[in-house]
Amino acid sequence: MTSIAPSSAALVDLETDAVVIGTAVGENGLVVTGGAAEVDAALGGRLEAVLTALGATGKAGETVRFATLGTLPAATVLAVGLGPLAPPSAPLDAEVLRRAAGAALRALAGTGSVALALAAAPGSITAESVRAVAEGALLGTYSFDRLRTTSAKGLPTPVGALTLLVDGASLPLAQAEIDRAVVVAESVVLVRDLVNTPPSHLSPALLADVAVEQATAAGVTVEVLDEVALAEGGFGGIVGVGQGSANPPRLIRLEWRGGGESSALALVGKGITFDSGGLSLKPPTAMEWMKTDMAGAAAVLATVVAAARLRLPVTVTGWMPCAENMPSGDAIRPSDVLTLRGGTRVEVLNTDAEGRLVLADALVRAAEEAPGLIVDIATLTGAQIVSLGQRTSAVMGRDDAVEAVTTAAAATGESVWPMPLPPELRKGLDSTVADIANVPPGGSRDGGMLVAAHFLAHFVPNEASWAHLDIAGPSWNGGQPYGHTPKGGTGVIVRTLIQLAEDLAGPPSDQGSTIAG
Repeated sequence: MTSIAPSSAALVDLETDAVVIGTAVGENGLVVTGGAAEVDAALGGRLEAVLTALGATGKAGETVRFATLGTLPAATVLAVGLGPLAPPSAPLDAEVLRRAAGAALRALAGTGSVALALAAAPGSITAESVRAVAEGALLGTYSFDRLRTTSAKGLPTPVGALTLLVDGASLPLAQAEIDRAVVVAESVVLVRDLVNTPPSHLSPALLADVAVEQATAAGVTVEVLDEVALAEGGFGGIVGVGQGSANPPRLIRLEWRGGGESSALALVGKGITFDSGGLSLKPPTAMEWMKTDMAGAAAVLATVVAAARLRLPVTVTGWMPCAENMPSGDAIRPSDVLTLRGGTRVEVLNTDAEGRLVLADALVRAAEEAPGLIVDIATLTGAQIVSLGQRTSAVMGRDDAVEAVTTAAAATGESVWPMPLPPELRKGLDSTVADIANVPPGGSRDGGMLVAAHFLAHFVPNEASWAHLDIAGPSWNGGQPYGHTPKGGTGVIVRTLIQLAEDLAGPPSDQGSTIAG
């Protein structure tokens, strides 16, 4: 990953290829934000005039660059828009800074070194602003090109080195926040890489290998159950979904024991490494991005590893039920009945509603350890995209758990929206031959996202604190990059889950200060 360090050096003394400053939309037009005073001085007080002449408006995500022509050691200045100017007494919104830094670094791809002055105004530097700029900049350098041939690359390389400008008094704070930002950004990048990896290179067994490697390096305990152990353990959902594939399923258990005797937080992530729909086959175009169907499991892995690297004084367990949903002579059929962990019998009316089957097994197993809070994460339904679009995840469940997740999301700038669980929708899952059906009979799609959550709720004890996150749309960006979000895998919800673990660990003063590499 791109290197990053804080500095209080003056721009006139700093050897760097480019400098990033901020602009905003004020009442009377373009405003150059704090941190750009040295650039303005080098230009003889004409910075705002130069930017205006180049068409800068300050709108969010806008980038305008110009050559310094020797007025600064840096050859280029890039101004990135922050949107409407914040009131003088209010700090800049952290996600605004995060997205601006990401947009700037994407625009500067191919540049060797970059200094960011977005959080450099004296008196305005906060832990949140430094962290946001560092995270956004690092995430903006992301590139997935490991499968390209040498002759096909030809793309601008990510920026190699970042300097985050602060005043001298803020250097210790900045270094601590940058250290944390590196862990968070690397966790998001891990998820992006896994989601972007094609199923030919990431079967359930190979995903388990990645989990073992990542967990071992971070000091996380890891256990992998193969298809034999799964059958012996009564995990009928995972086994059933995976039996149509030549690549057998896995269940991965992770544990970071940072404090307490039992798990304060159990994370359960859907790990379908490819989803054809099974015998309820998807249309071809709907399969094109189904390598993303393990984004929930990837987020769980990244979060538990991050908790360990941050040395959070809280015990976190992670569960990754992984399978490949394929059609074959061995695949489960519509109307088959599976016996899941704990004995519940499920009538499978649609084999393309497979994610809830593997999650149900893992939820039962996670609940056996009586964690304080259970959160499952899944690219579960197309109905989530219909309801909330491509950038907002849905959260459902029990009030205390939903509140904890939404609070963590708000603190990190990730868009999460609480959705209801109308009790009348549960009746649609009644089965005439088993305990519950995996979808309503007849193919009803009414409230599909909410019905799926009702199914999962059946497998979580009533007294347990539980939330369900549907990240189907936000996990994948099929359009153009924006802010710190690239095209392809986004790494969504990892920042929220790390924050959730930190919230459960207690105030920062109570947490350990050492970050592992």
